[in-house]
Amino acid sequence: MADDETSTAAIVAEPVPDARRTLVLCACLMGTFMAAVESTIVATAMPTIIADLRGFNLFSWVFTVYLLSQAVSIPIYGRLADLYGRKRMFFVGAGLFMASSAMCGLSTSMVQLIIFRALQGFGGGGVQPVAMTILGDIYTPAERARVQGIVSSVFGVSAVVGPSLGAFLVEHVNWEFVFWVNLPVGAAAISMIGIFLREDVQPRARRIDWLGSLLMMISISALLLALVQQATLSRPALLGLIAFGVLTLGALTWHERTIKEPMLPLELWRHRVIAVGSLGGGTAAAVMMGVSAFLPTYVQGAMGESPTIAGLVLGMMSVTWALASIYGGRLMVRTSYRLVAVLGGVSLVAGCLLLVTLTPERGPLWASVGSLVIGIGMGCCNTAYIVAIQAAVPWHQRGAATSSCMFLRFVGQSVGAASFGAVLNLTLLRRAPDLAGMADHLLDPAHRGELAPDVLRRLTDTIAAGLHNDYLLACGLAAVTLALSGLLPARLSPKGQPLRR
Repeated sequence: MADDETSTAAIVAEPVPDARRTLVLCACLMGTFMAAVESTIVATAMPTIIADLRGFNLFSWVFTVYLLSQAVSIPIYGRLADLYGRKRMFFVGAGLFMASSAMCGLSTSMVQLIIFRALQGFGGGGVQPVAMTILGDIYTPAERARVQGIVSSVFGVSAVVGPSLGAFLVEHVNWEFVFWVNLPVGAAAISMIGIFLREDVQPRARRIDWLGSLLMMISISALLLALVQQATLSRPALLGLIAFGVLTLGALTWHERTIKEPMLPLELWRHRVIAVGSLGGGTAAAVMMGVSAFLPTYVQGAMGESPTIAGLVLGMMSVTWALASIYGGRLMVRTSYRLVAVLGGVSLVAGCLLLVTLTPERGPLWASVGSLVIGIGMGCCNTAYIVAIQAAVPWHQRGAATSSCMFLRFVGQSVGAASFGAVLNLTLLRRAPDLAGMADHLLDPAHRGELAPDVLRRLTDTIAAGLHNDYLLACGLAAVTLALSGLLPARLSPKGQPLRR
């Protein structure tokens, strides 16, 4: 830490006039929206994509690999942004994201789609964290409470627009357009950042921890593969994967402790706010994946509703997410980070309990209420955590601190997608192993009508049971989020905190 304090910052940001600052904010919101909408728009389209490309057993990997590649690339972008500038790293991340999005739409198999989604994630890892870091640079903590509330609401808006737009494209155009529709948004964001954000980069010698990045990617990938495919792997292969993942995770920890400039600066985690905010953001993100990735499957697979209805159900989360982000930001200025985060944790628990009691007979309205309450929790938690973390460190550590928070958030989403997918697949294999290969047909209206009544009933009951187990898991994660929120300092708030350089 002392070395960092005495060294010269790599980037000196110029004071930004209000008009130009507003345009930079708009560009960051557009970039964040581009990356955020990708998950929600794909979630609604996934049943149709599976019906076209097949591969129900690979369902969760479409989400997991995207989130995993984002997670492992975020700390790298954070380091590079501190060295070469926020602007350049935003260009690299957004450019890769757009190119791989185009390739996703050209996929002809689930394996191809998963590969291109991985590349898409590597691009997305440089969009959202760098955009948030840019805003942390040009706004004071009190201003960040409002601005990050708006940024967090973008995730909610994306969840409104994403499902509805995804359903429209699936029903009236082709599923390929769910990957192509955000390309103009990305192009506009890159142009605006290039024109309106100015940085004075002062290069200095600095090492990038590539070995740490590789060890993290290998260890997390091995453990997630074991989690997702545990039902289909032999016992020796499963144990071997777990052992390999644990060993490489241990090697990563040792490596990060021994080098001068680690990819994950562990000293930041000694700060209470950063540790609690990052871990809480990770568990909340895991809960969110249980809703955004799997609730449309429940509505279409177990209830037999259309993609449009599934999109509207998921969209309820987005409406309250946006509102809670904005009003939560205002509330924390008058009260504290902890109060807003605790309110969010309580809402997550309540929403997950509503989904646990969901049955096909209760219909989309019950699912919508659960989605709506969870949206309140996500809006409050995300805003409180990111503003608290950015205010806890000076300018020269803000990129690393923001990246650590975003890293845990995407790790949480990755683990959440893998865990919920594993629970669903395991339930399907245990309750109806003879019908496991027919799950694809349940999500395709044409094939669904061809299923025999007894087969349709068994498949519907099995999918409902698997997703019920998923939401029991979500309840546990929501309870952990609530507990972590209570560990934030009681009286800490954005009010009166200066813009730390």
